[in-house]
Order: sequence, then C-alpha cells, then structure tokens
Amino acid sequence: MSRKALIAANWKMYKTPAEALAFVDAFLPLVTGHTRDEIALFPSPVLLPTVIPACKGSNIAVGAQNIHFAEEGAYTGETSIGQLKALGGTHVLIGHSERRQYFCETDEIVNKKLHAALKAGLIPVVCIGEVLQEREAGKTSDVLKTQVTGAFAGITPEAAEPIVIAYEPVWAIGTGKTATPEIAEDAHRTIRAEVAKLLGANVASSMRILYGGSVKPDNVTALMAQEDIDGALVGGASLKPESFSAIAKY
Repeated sequence: MSRKALIAANWKMYKTPAEALAFVDAFLPLVTGHTRDEIALFPSPVLLPTVIPACKGSNIAVGAQNIHFAEEGAYTGETSIGQLKALGGTHVLIGHSERRQYFCETDEIVNKKLHAALKAGLIPVVCIGEVLQEREAGKTSDVLKTQVTGAFAGITPEAAEPIVIAYEPVWAIGTGKTATPEIAEDAHRTIRAEVAKLLGANVASSMRILYGGSVKPDNVTALMAQEDIDGALVGGASLKPESFSAIAKY
C-alpha cells in the first residue's frame, strides 16, 4: 500500500518569533509546489501564533511539540488541545524521548494524550524508541513492542487511521550517530508487525512510521529507500531552511 511520506521538523526549544518568521519566509519558496510528501513544522508553543499564520495557505502544516490530555484546568505551563486548535494547529508530537526522559512521561500518559488528540481530530505523531543501554542489551524489540502496546491501549482500528508513529533510537538523537538504513528498517518492521497484531494488517499497512535520529540531507535518501520508512522526524537539520528543504525534497 502506498503511504504518503511525512517530513516533520521538531524545532525543540529553539528560535525566537522573529527567527521563526524568517525561517518560514525563506523556507516556503524552497518547497512551493512540493506535493509528493507532507511537510510539518513543530515549533515551541510560544511560536505557534507566529508560525501558523505565516504558513497559512501553503503546503506546510503546523503542530505542537506537546499537549496535555485534559481539556482545561490547573496545569501550569501546559498547552491544551483546545488552545492548539484555536490557533489552527493540526498535528501534535506525543511522547517524544525528551518528554519521557526529562519530564517523566510514561506509556500511560502517552496513551491518555493519544486518546485526547484523536478525539479532537488532531494528527498525532507518537514517538517511541530505545536508549543505548537497551539496544546494547538486545532489548530493542521488547522496548518497541511495550511502548506500542502501551500507547495504543484502548485504541480501535477505526480510530487509528490518523496516527503516525515516529521511531527514535534515543542513542542517535543529537549525538550525530545515525542508525544505518538496515537497522532503522528492522526496527520499523518490528513496529509495523506489532501494530498489525494489535489493530490488524490493514491498519498496519497504511500507518506511517517515521524515522527520527540525526536525519540529514546526506543520509535521508538511503533511509527513505527502505520499505517501512515513511518519512522523517528531523531535529537539528530542520533549523535551517536550506538543510530542511533538502531533506524534504530528498
């Protein structure tokens, strides 16, 4: 089954509003008319009111790096789905490795956020992946299966259609290390098989699985040539219009 690739930029905690606007102004002309893939930007929350209007009418979607699962409430520092949607955001990252590592997000929290995002009609990008110790101990497959099972608890095949998964080998994020295309493909194949077990072969064959781990212009083509890699979640190389457009047009 043909799956339309998604090339996503995770800006993490970088850029001021002025820098974000300058990026969009420079980036849009570089990808005008590019319809082969979907392209999405995930800026930090304070940049959403700048980036979303700047991308309006273009082929670029904009999402949040995180949301809370509650509709509203006394959750200082959090962003609600209603706030994101009111601004015009359409996508959201859920369970990024840095959220898990630094902010104690568990598979249960990821699951709650996924249910909330689907209920609200957002496109959720659910991040999973193993740390270096787990890979060296031969536990990669077990970790991925556990995270997929935890994230998808209570999700029906009918509700799962919008879900995107991003495989992040944590040992390759911000380290300059990259899983070889073969290592990445093996992990993606494991993830797709687990989705098939949970939600059926049809859902698994249509679900997009992105690779996120030091993706750059010089390695994206080899990664995207793999059968089960359906796009990229890009960190550092997404901060410059030239490098991110080169990745998007691999």
